[in-house]
Amino acid sequence: MRNEDTGGHGLKTYKTEWFNEERFWNQYAPIMFDDKHWAEVPGVVDGVIRFANLRQYDGLIRQAADFPGPRALDLCCGLGRITLELARRGFFVTGVDITESYLQAARKDADHENLVVELIREDIRSFKRPLFFDLATNLYISFGYFENPEDDQAAVQNVFDSLKPGGTFIIETLGKEIAVRDFVEREWFPKAGFTVLTEYTPVDSWGSLKNRWILIKDGEWIERTFTQRLYAASELKRLLLDTGFSSVEIYGGWDASPYNHSAEMLIAAAYK
Repeated sequence: MRNEDTGGHGLKTYKTEWFNEERFWNQYAPIMFDDKHWAEVPGVVDGVIRFANLRQYDGLIRQAADFPGPRALDLCCGLGRITLELARRGFFVTGVDITESYLQAARKDADHENLVVELIREDIRSFKRPLFFDLATNLYISFGYFENPEDDQAAVQNVFDSLKPGGTFIIETLGKEIAVRDFVEREWFPKAGFTVLTEYTPVDSWGSLKNRWILIKDGEWIERTFTQRLYAASELKRLLLDTGFSSVEIYGGWDASPYNHSAEMLIAAAYK
């Protein structure tokens, strides 16, 4: 079994931003990665493989170490939910994230299953491996958190440069249309043993959504505030096309349902 951590790229440092604080991710992991989000992984990867037109490789057993199978890049891979599932299906997978504790957890699970994965601690604004990957993913609403919108463009450009001709980039995010449709100013609910209180505030004429999350457990109170830039489907599609992708398909679910008034999420599949 071979499990690589090629941190030799070096983690380029940017000014302090909320998502660079590892303590935040460790505190909120039980809320973000509950049983539901682990159980949905096979269906998500089914959709990814379908949209990328790579179903012929699904479940392929490698016959040799140098098998020329598809290479997948999982950006903001977190605990390795998608990274490891793609590896189980026969893909050579590189997972990139800035949270070392998440990468360590993914590495431990990969070791346990004897999966071949590459895990790299780096910011997606600086990671690039030209003309290397057949598939790239950025899933689970992990796009749009940079303070400068030009950083979104830089991250997408890195993906474009890293894909081979014919490669596919798939983004799953919260569409602006869905955020407006389902907007609630505040709510509370029990989850993973916590009482969770949330408040949401539209910012910049719905250009962004400010999130305030409070976790309460055993008398302890944890509070975090962050802002996510919102993209309408047409805006995300334009960003991808302007980067150089030849075509972009928009979906409202992993079952290839349309992005309409009842869509569950915004999925963009961009083809190089």
